[in-house]
Amino acid sequence: MSSRKIYADQVEIDTPLVRELVAVQFPQWAAKPLEPIDSGGLVNAIYRLGSDLSVRLPLRPAITDMVQREQAKLAALAPYLSMAIPAVEAIGAPTDAYPGEWSVHRWLTGTTPSPGELVDPRGLAMDLAAFVDEFRRIDLPDRPPAYPGERRTRASMISMDSATRKAIGDLVGLIDTHAALASWEESLAAPYDGREVWVHSDLTPNNLLVSAEGRLTAVLDFETCGVGDPACDLFPAWYLLPAKARDEFRTALRVDDATWLRGRGRVLSQALIVWSHHKDTNPEMANYPRRAVSEVLAST
Repeated sequence: MSSRKIYADQVEIDTPLVRELVAVQFPQWAAKPLEPIDSGGLVNAIYRLGSDLSVRLPLRPAITDMVQREQAKLAALAPYLSMAIPAVEAIGAPTDAYPGEWSVHRWLTGTTPSPGELVDPRGLAMDLAAFVDEFRRIDLPDRPPAYPGERRTRASMISMDSATRKAIGDLVGLIDTHAALASWEESLAAPYDGREVWVHSDLTPNNLLVSAEGRLTAVLDFETCGVGDPACDLFPAWYLLPAKARDEFRTALRVDDATWLRGRGRVLSQALIVWSHHKDTNPEMANYPRRAVSEVLAST
């Protein structure tokens, strides 16, 4: 089984390739069963290795330091967090067959939550709020930006303006473009004092795991985390939670009106861009963003 085709320039990854990489570079794990996992993610192909490990291979390994960078972040962040996060067991070297670094992680239990099918929405909302609050309290001397291309204050939202407006135009006939534009412009106008905290920056359903009881068990994918606008970690409010649990999530985090508007705008922008990018080539990838756009517009 090959990894899903998401990008035109992604590397071809399949089970025989991953098995060979593991066997050659980490022979101590060569005998473990190996199976592909359809995580729905946009960055890595993931394989389960035995009962206790997973293999992650970037779909576009040209980003040469991505694996090393994430490993360093995970090691630094782990002592500050009570929630389970990935732990890197080993980093594989590039080969002719796979021209980039890849990694072996400890397996984390849980399943990806499905919006509209949450077993315990309120409990999950409280778990997410606790994680975000704990994350904001991290105090490390190295403070990389969550979004390196952005600048402080309102520029962090303005930098998203052109791509957001283009995505709205690309979705004519699929969304209420007037409502989307009005919602985006309201968020764009929301004030921001430049205060920065540690943020995960991508708390979408694909990066969360929940138990059979519906509670949060782990948070994944810390490659883009860093310091930034607190609004960056409000994604679950519209990507995942129903309206009542959304309000409880906001109350638990004590989110003011301006930050809430900026968070709503960030979700709208990302969801519009992902949806417009995949609507023709990979409709399945548009499911989460389509729902997020609908939730944002319904709450505007």
